[in-house]
Amino acid sequence: MKHYWRKSRIITIVMLLMITVAVNEVHAMHIMEGFLPKAYALFWWVLYMPFLIMGMMKLKKGLGKGHDNKLLIGLVAAFTFCISALKIPSVVGSCSHPTGIGLGAILFGPLMMAFIAAIVLLLQALLLSHGGITTLGANGFSMGVVGPFAAFFAYKLAIKSGLSKRVAIFIAAFSSNFLTYLMTSVQLGTAFSGQEGVMISTLKYLSIFSLTQLPIAILEGFLTVIIFNLLWENKEQIHLVGMEELI
Repeated sequence: MKHYWRKSRIITIVMLLMITVAVNEVHAMHIMEGFLPKAYALFWWVLYMPFLIMGMMKLKKGLGKGHDNKLLIGLVAAFTFCISALKIPSVVGSCSHPTGIGLGAILFGPLMMAFIAAIVLLLQALLLSHGGITTLGANGFSMGVVGPFAAFFAYKLAIKSGLSKRVAIFIAAFSSNFLTYLMTSVQLGTAFSGQEGVMISTLKYLSIFSLTQLPIAILEGFLTVIIFNLLWENKEQIHLVGMEELI
């Protein structure tokens, strides 16, 4: 009975996330379709493409390691999709979002998440009008490259500094979230610098994002720790016995 109760806790959390996404009209903080000038959109696609290819190879290798690894990859992808589709109204009439990318970066490394982020962003663009196809390169680079690498190195640095695993996970998830939006600010500030220059424009975007994104990053850090704890405590019951090797 205890075994089924532990499984149900994980299922309940995932279902609540999915229900929240389903019942809310989604507005995007991902850069929306057609918003970037064509040259900028192409530039970010070119920059993102090598990471996308390497991430696809990493994912293929990970899926070939057996059923248990496939299950964990699926859980990470579902978590990323659900949490990054949640909307939190911002002060400018748009929305901020968690990214959910830190957990997968810790478990599987940053490259695999570069490809998983592309899948997540593509599905959100097609199904939820969240982001876009032309801007997927820019969104993918911020959420699928900057975010995972920030989480991965923040986690490793925190562990080497002697912090506990849970504190390290919180720091990693927070860093991943906030640096994703720092990169988005750079992307928008570069494309729409105007007469004030790239630096001032970037700081203006970041100052607006920070009002909502800082508390969201903190909340995402706590949520990521909770999800990790559930997976860790129940790894044997849900056959994720290889988690020790991943972290």
